[in-house]
Amino acid sequence: QVQLVESGGGLVQPGGSLRLSCAASANSFSSYTMAWYRQASGKQRELVARITGGGAPNYADSVKGRFTISRDNTNNTVYLQMNSLKPEDAAVYYCYAVLSWISYWGQGTQVTVSS
Repeated sequence: QVQLVESGGGLVQPGGSLRLSCAASANSFSSYTMAWYRQASGKQRELVARITGGGAPNYADSVKGRFTISRDNTNNTVYLQMNSLKPEDAAVYYCYAVLSWISYWGQGTQVTVSS
């Protein structure tokens, strides 16, 4: 069983920045592909960014150039640096870990973008 604990959410003004963190209790953390998803009120959960164990990232088109996903395999943590935030980025952000057919979700952290 892997536990994922997100932190770093909060209220930010449009154009501002936040850094989300996800601490994983996984053995062999570096083997997991890690991702951030988000779910806005009334909408489906969507992939924001994903990073392989080797550090190769990919992003949803809506966040390219603004968000950066990274990982620290020594400390079993994945990050999401979010810059130039827009009101449409407001959502609950979830950390996700997958290894083969096994996957885990964090409990989510709220990001609110409002002036």
